[in-house]
Amino acid sequence: MRGDSAASFWNWHLKCEQRVPSSGAEPISLQNTKTLTSHFFTVDVEEYFQVKALESVVRREDWPSSPSRVAQSIDGLLETLDRHGARGTFFVLGWLAKYRPEVVLRIAAAGHEVASHGFWHQRVTTLDARAFREDVHCSKQALEDLTGAAVLGYRAPNFSIIPGWEWAFDALIEEGHEYDSSLFPFRRRGYGYPGAQRAPHVIQRSSGRIAEFPLATTSILGYTVPAAGGGYLRHLPLGVVQRAFREATARSEPATFYIHPWEIDGDQPRLPVSALNRVRHYRGLDGTLARIERLLEEFSFVTIASYLPRLAAGHTTLTACGVA
Repeated sequence: MRGDSAASFWNWHLKCEQRVPSSGAEPISLQNTKTLTSHFFTVDVEEYFQVKALESVVRREDWPSSPSRVAQSIDGLLETLDRHGARGTFFVLGWLAKYRPEVVLRIAAAGHEVASHGFWHQRVTTLDARAFREDVHCSKQALEDLTGAAVLGYRAPNFSIIPGWEWAFDALIEEGHEYDSSLFPFRRRGYGYPGAQRAPHVIQRSSGRIAEFPLATTSILGYTVPAAGGGYLRHLPLGVVQRAFREATARSEPATFYIHPWEIDGDQPRLPVSALNRVRHYRGLDGTLARIERLLEEFSFVTIASYLPRLAAGHTTLTACGVA
């Protein structure tokens, strides 16, 4: 977004409950869109108590004894994806491989891709290079040891690879990751990489190359609007997310959707956090799964790993991203 306009944007979208303003562009036909382009359905797999909005009231040492709810949410997502013939990429915390291994194995057994979301759900911006690499290494190893399959992808918690933290790509390359999906091509406080390309591309670093799968955005009234899912699926009109994926389909370009298991769990415990964090975390939970169903009915979704051969064949652009 332009400058520091997060507050004005939130005021805008809270008023938008029924319609998405027209940009003046030609309308995008919905006919046969599900057969034209496959997009990426991704899940950031974590417990409800491991998120940033609740970190002030749940200590890391309390995680193992906190009531677990991730299994039932994962079961709901797996059943929904299976019903629509969709496959997804599940970015799983290494912590879950240790404490909830049955959940990770269920994902793999259902034919979905298991990728890494780090071990401790620590934002990259809170770590130095050594600590980040250790977290990346431990997560990848834990997931591979459990599933017996190579972990190719990584997503930073809270999309926290931002301008100035490009050294994180070097650690990912050196630890054997083939792709990242952490860049959100818009600007807001806390995360966002406004200069990132919208389409899948390859990032060139001094340590090598890594594929990047950025999160979906659209443009409304001159603003770049996040439209990839998650809280934006819950808080914005569904039409905003549909708009982004219809536009990508019209460009014959895959877009990336994301969701968290706790976002379909309307019965999760309500913890004593600030009013703002209550809205961020709990608003719209009961309607999330129905919105996901709408997207699965309209669009085709596959794993990110399934697209890597196309990148390897050179059907993409090469970007120098903060080359050291």
